[in-house]
Amino acid sequence: METGTIPIDDLGGGLDLYRTLESGQSYLWRREDGEMYTDTPAPGVWYATVVDGEAIRVRTRDGRLEWESTADAEPTVRRLLRLEDDLEAIAAAGPDDPLLREAYEAHPGMRLVRDPPFGCLISFICSAQMRVGRIHTMVTALAREYGSPIAFDGATYHAFPTPDQLATATEAELRDLGLGYRAPYVVRTAEMVAGGNAHPADARDLEYEAAREFLTQFVGVGDKVADCVLLFSLGFDEAVPLDTWIKSAIEEYYPECDRGSYAETSRALRDRLGGEYAGYAQTYVFHHLRTGT
Repeated sequence: METGTIPIDDLGGGLDLYRTLESGQSYLWRREDGEMYTDTPAPGVWYATVVDGEAIRVRTRDGRLEWESTADAEPTVRRLLRLEDDLEAIAAAGPDDPLLREAYEAHPGMRLVRDPPFGCLISFICSAQMRVGRIHTMVTALAREYGSPIAFDGATYHAFPTPDQLATATEAELRDLGLGYRAPYVVRTAEMVAGGNAHPADARDLEYEAAREFLTQFVGVGDKVADCVLLFSLGFDEAVPLDTWIKSAIEEYYPECDRGSYAETSRALRDRLGGEYAGYAQTYVFHHLRTGT
């Protein structure tokens, strides 16, 4: 077993692991007490994921981020949790906006994640018209049924399935796992990636709006899901997914940004929230409004 620690005080703006991993950005981590997405933070609890065949656990305790893994995981942990981001500088670069200021102050240490692209894509295909806890349950079921088991420290973890593994699933099997009408979307998208037709990671090399359009070729992916993948996996910090909570925020706080179409409204809100880091602003506003705190 490899282990390591990172002082939280060394991270610009700190780190709140609970808010980072349970704010609707990622469904690829598992909380070891089984209470993930129950809106019940538990200081010191382990969160686990599998990346590139390596099981990784992280927790915060006594002012430090601790990690354990089957290999040296510090570079991976830094990437997944975006520990190089300076949260204070990002907040300072945003507009002087009352709702945004309130959100930043209420949720210090919440970072954007950088999930693996395929797992992120499938997670948000599953997210349509679903609460965060239910999405997490579906993604966990996909990993358990189709992903490779990884033994670590007396426990068994399951990697999110590869495109080849998930492409073996049938629509009926996925409906039995609770995916409902999303089942054919997941199967078709897995088949597209497994067949080499396209991969979500290919969007990285495109300009933002072209990247969003590229991702909509996958079955079950519209503009909002594409924006989520761009923001939470591919490093497009300007992406502002227009989900129900953000549409409510536009109606109440930013009515001038409603331009009648997704593309134009997204562009207007992106400018209103500061451009380069608008996705960070969106994530804070989303979490603030969803939790009511």
